[in-house]
Amino acid sequence: MDYKAAGVDISAGEEFVRLIKPQVRKTFTSGVMTDIGAFGGFFRPDFSGCADPVLVSSIDGVGTKLKVAAEMGRYDTIGACLINHCVNDILVCGATPLFFLDYYACGQLRPGTAADIVKGMVAACRENGCALIGGETAEMPGVYAAGDFDLAGTIVGVVDRERIINGSSVTEGDVLIGLPSTGLHTNGYSLARKVFEGRMKQTFDGLSGAVGDELLNVHRSYLQVVKPFLDSPDLHGMSHITGGGLLGNTMRIVPEGLGLDVEWRSWPEPVIFDIIRREGKVPEHDMQRTFNLGIGLVMIVAADAAAPFLDKLKSSGENAYIIGRTVAQ
Repeated sequence: MDYKAAGVDISAGEEFVRLIKPQVRKTFTSGVMTDIGAFGGFFRPDFSGCADPVLVSSIDGVGTKLKVAAEMGRYDTIGACLINHCVNDILVCGATPLFFLDYYACGQLRPGTAADIVKGMVAACRENGCALIGGETAEMPGVYAAGDFDLAGTIVGVVDRERIINGSSVTEGDVLIGLPSTGLHTNGYSLARKVFEGRMKQTFDGLSGAVGDELLNVHRSYLQVVKPFLDSPDLHGMSHITGGGLLGNTMRIVPEGLGLDVEWRSWPEPVIFDIIRREGKVPEHDMQRTFNLGIGLVMIVAADAAAPFLDKLKSSGENAYIIGRTVAQ
């Protein structure tokens, strides 16, 4: 009996590191001080642009979107989904990313599959100016089946204390501006997988390919779109629409005594949601609580600033929509 016979292949782990090192180095920014493989990732931040820097961190995964990737045999999007999800989580606090660490756990390490996932991470890190400074790869037979794996990660970013966005300045009559999603992003997959069980490679009217490929669309990052507005005092709050839907997530930052009046038909809903609704006979209330329904991020802005914000967004090529207002409860 040896370690490989017990289910852990050290050589596969070494091959995985060899495959990803050149890719990961492409994400390194000037603050990175160590290469992949050290016991810790060293990062020396440049806070010269912040009068009072505050670190903002978040940790998340991509849920059972992993199972769709496995069923379709496609692993090129979920790494980017992980990075972008975490970037958006700190972005709505006003923060921009510094570095990221990932955790990949599996029943049997397949270096090629794992490397494809990391390629997606690398692409998203470069897009967001975020360094991938380290991670953990855990081969755990007995905890995971041979073909199963999990993926999660932690992001650290920074915001000047005076620029923190937490919803405290949200007032009655503020306008909700919605930014479109690229589909389900990384939430609602347990329900979607149940609806399409055994049918991931089926096509439906309105989709460009198989439904499984549609479900693997990359969870988009809103950093570059939102960044020009982060210093505006008219931006009172933002919400990243994940599990819990538009109402559940946006109410997390709305002060007590206020509610939301959402105009649900004020934006074009991606066809995938109607297919889920129809094929699964899913009640509308459950659709709204489970999925983003086509709005991935909400900006809450002062009423008199809504039109200028919208004009600026649209001039940059963003299809933004006024989707509602804050109201007294």
